[in-house]
Amino acid sequence: MKAGLMLIAVAGLLANEPALALDASGEVQATGTIAYAFSPDGNAAALAIAAIDSARAQVRVQAFSFTHAGIAQALARAHRRGVDVVVLADPEQVELIGHNVVGTIAAAGVPVFVDPAHAAAHDKVIVVDADATDPAVVTGSFNFTFAAQHRNAENLLVLRGNRALAQAYLENWNRHRAHSAPLRPEHR
Repeated sequence: MKAGLMLIAVAGLLANEPALALDASGEVQATGTIAYAFSPDGNAAALAIAAIDSARAQVRVQAFSFTHAGIAQALARAHRRGVDVVVLADPEQVELIGHNVVGTIAAAGVPVFVDPAHAAAHDKVIVVDADATDPAVVTGSFNFTFAAQHRNAENLLVLRGNRALAQAYLENWNRHRAHSAPLRPEHR
């Protein structure tokens, strides 16, 4: 009997608490297409590169680890053809990984910032042409690294044609850009 009353009391307390697991403000209507790849057997990097190569106006990147030369080259190509490209990176990864390509991207003229406000800037996101009718959001566990492509079990999604989703990811990118600092010259 006491256990039943205790359960009812706990249920009553929980009913008065806001739901933490699901925030409906984080939902958008499903639209568009989804391309996916798994690594090491699939070519996740090729999907990311194709999304960057499709950019007409803007590319926004959030990267934790970044050692994949092909993805870096795609960002530099986009910048050279006049696309507004900006990268946010994890400062500790820039410091610790000597073979990262963040400096190469900056040397190509792409503005690069580091996001020091968190224990880890662990996002792996590319937002392409968020204001267009056919934007793309690239995300998943896939770090933009050689190891993610060739050694790790990873996944990558390219969600195309969902403007509301692209805008949500761009707004998140902008929040992180607001507290980020320019890449220091010694890392270029």
